[in-house]
Amino acid sequence: MAAQNLQHANSHVSKTIKQLEQRLGCRLLNRTTRSLSLTPEGEVYFQECQDLIESAENALNLLNQNPTDPKGILKISSPIGFTQSHLSGILTHFCQQYPNIQLEMNLSDTHVDMIAEGYDIVIRASQELQDSNLICRKIHQSDIVTLASTHYLAKRGTPFHPNELSQHDCLCYSNIKRPTDWEYQDKHGNPIKVSVRQKTLSNNSQAQLTMAEQGLGIIRIPEFYLATLPKPHTLVPLFEDYPKPSVNVYVMYPSRKHLSPKVRCFINVLTERLALTD
Repeated sequence: MAAQNLQHANSHVSKTIKQLEQRLGCRLLNRTTRSLSLTPEGEVYFQECQDLIESAENALNLLNQNPTDPKGILKISSPIGFTQSHLSGILTHFCQQYPNIQLEMNLSDTHVDMIAEGYDIVIRASQELQDSNLICRKIHQSDIVTLASTHYLAKRGTPFHPNELSQHDCLCYSNIKRPTDWEYQDKHGNPIKVSVRQKTLSNNSQAQLTMAEQGLGIIRIPEFYLATLPKPHTLVPLFEDYPKPSVNVYVMYPSRKHLSPKVRCFINVLTERLALTD
């Protein structure tokens, strides 16, 4: 197949591969009478060559594109709640400003492998940003609030101190390292760590919010999710006299690639429009 695609004889391709193996000092292919397969060294060499070709193609695209009129598909992953509360208008504005870009959106709280899944941009909310080879730029900050419905509180009573949460049903979020460890501060700034009783464990904050409003338990969630609730709603904040922890929202993109015009334009629009609304 390779010989056919290259329009060369099989013997020529075989000879070229053997010369390459001699130059590299390792075997790239496992050869049998019936099949060929890559050796572990061949897999590594193939992947690195693919990355080099991709980088070269990206560089050519940068040179060939008009930086003020970017084109192509922009693939983005973003949390559902933050997209609904802060990004919907920005996305509309971006599409109107750059009509030759097509947005491909994955709205989910779930962690994605940006490189393996081919995303141009990932937006994530996090208290603890993990070490990464990605460029991470803070674009927003939100308080974390603890909420319960009036129906739940009428049935189970209202907790007035975070330590009382251990006696309540709590709706926990699985996309963090310690879902059942809820951290607060007292009025003097001293840490309070509560091991809560898990009623549900979910990777989707939107689903948790709905269950909390239906009276299933107490939820702890970034405040920007409240913009997605219907009005009026039954959720009320708890521990209003205690300092609120916060969560940062980051826009992330690969550091090993050239920053394409479509990514640069999106980041510029995102940061400018968020600065106007914050």
